[in-house]
Amino acid sequence: MDTPYHPPRKRSVEIAGHKTSISLEPLFWDMLHEASARAGLPVNALVAKIDAERIEAEHPPGLATAIRLWLVADLRRRSDQ
Repeated sequence: MDTPYHPPRKRSVEIAGHKTSISLEPLFWDMLHEASARAGLPVNALVAKIDAERIEAEHPPGLATAIRLWLVADLRRRSDQ
């Protein structure tokens, strides 16, 4: 990717047997695929995990926002190690 400034791209994912679409910028799609590979999980499984965590939050954000926040938090956790 030459620049991180691209409009969001919509892709379909399946969470608990239900299909939904998520719009994320290409940078976040790349980060999500990398995180799923590190975790040894399919992207759908990682998204389902993030979704379950966000639902438990006191003020749950939308799914796309939750994914972005999770990815940034993951990046921070890994940089602290």
